[in-house]
Amino acid sequence: MREKAERVYSEAEIAQRLVEELPHWYYENGWIRRKYRTSGWKATLMVVNTIGHLAEAAWHHPDLTVSYAFVVVKLVTHSAKGITDKDFLLAKKIESVIQWDASTESGGALEGTPDDQRFKYIKYDR
Repeated sequence: MREKAERVYSEAEIAQRLVEELPHWYYENGWIRRKYRTSGWKATLMVVNTIGHLAEAAWHHPDLTVSYAFVVVKLVTHSAKGITDKDFLLAKKIESVIQWDASTESGGALEGTPDDQRFKYIKYDR
């Protein structure tokens, strides 16, 4: 059974989509990338596990660089040898989950992580 060929985006198209849809992501050496800053090792592991769950559920797996206080996510569709809709869709899902902050939802019952260094774990991009 042959799979349908996936559309590979040009560098100009990638740059435009990143600006419009994923402003904290960038294109470099054939990958779309994002660096998430955390408050330390435990927070980094939470980010890695979250990305791992989303990637496995999507059956599209990023490369990760993991350090004490950051995680770098790199996406490319290896089978297509370029950036495809799979990469953009997974990047959007990762972004929406990692950057979700309950305290910013109006009228929400969830209060979010307290504004206290002892409890902060992700460094939100605002």
